[in-house]
This record gives sequence, C-alpha cells and structure tokens, in this order.
Amino acid sequence: MFITQVHEEIINFIATANPAQVATFRPSEAANRRIEDLVAKEKETGLTSEEKAELDHYFVLEYLMRLAKARAYQLFNGA
Repeated sequence: MFITQVHEEIINFIATANPAQVATFRPSEAANRRIEDLVAKEKETGLTSEEKAELDHYFVLEYLMRLAKARAYQLFNGA
C-alpha cells in the first residue's frame, strides 16, 4: 500500500483530533480535485492500474472517515 497526500492528511488528523474535529473534517481542495480528476478520467478514458489502485484507496479512506465521523458524532453528543 502506498501513502498519498490524502492518506497523510487523514492519518495526521485522526492522530491529533477530538470528536468535534473528526465530525467536521473535510479533505483539502487539492485532494478533492485529485479524486474528481480520477473519477472523470475513469469515465472518459479509463485508468491505469496505479490510478485505479489510488482511487480504490480513496474510497476506502472515505468509508473509514464516514465511520469515524459517525463515532465522533456519538461521542460528541454523549450517545
């Protein structure tokens, strides 16, 4: 597994975050643009195997952050 800018952002954020910060986390504009570019390229011309792996990693990270946010909301609201 390779570490991208988005991986680094999420790893650093979760390592130093509190529930309120987790609940409101958003990736950087650069990270969002990269994901959008990969999705568009996938639809238009297809991806290389490396790009496909990168996009798959982004989807896994998005899933993990959704889970972390759900947990953060529970902790933040005392549930």
